[in-house]
Amino acid sequence: SGAGSHGEEQFGLTRRGGTAASYGISKAALNALTATLAAELADTPVIVNAVCPGLTATFEDAEEMGARPVAHGAASVVWAATLDPSGP
Repeated sequence: SGAGSHGEEQFGLTRRGGTAASYGISKAALNALTATLAAELADTPVIVNAVCPGLTATFEDAEEMGARPVAHGAASVVWAATLDPSGP
């Protein structure tokens, strides 16, 4: 998630001025867990990926912030969940 990133321009950890700190920190932890699991399972048939669907309209007035419809955000998750075994 961009919210758990240092470099994401709009919602990254350093861009929100401390607002919703627990949200960004939990996203950073998930990013770290994903990277660690991917490295640990690199020599197995298990594929470990993370997907950032972007700002998705999962709350009222999200569209006014530029959020994408839920179906568009979900498409990237479905893509990752249905990857061919030789996928990234």
